Amino acid sequence: MLYWAIVFFIVALIAGVLGFGGIASASAGIAQILFFVFIVLSAIAMVARALRGKTP
Repeated sequence: MLYWAIVFFIVALIAGVLGFGGIASASAGIAQILFFVFIVLSAIAMVARALRGKTP
């Protein structure tokens, strides 16, 4: 999921440089949503792992 967030971020940067504002803002929005979903899922996984008592 982090991979797709980075891909959409790069697409947004390239579109912004080339002057495609609509595509850039849409790609940046998608990248932001995917990044925050990744962060939430990572936090949930870390808490679940800590509650089970497994070491990293």
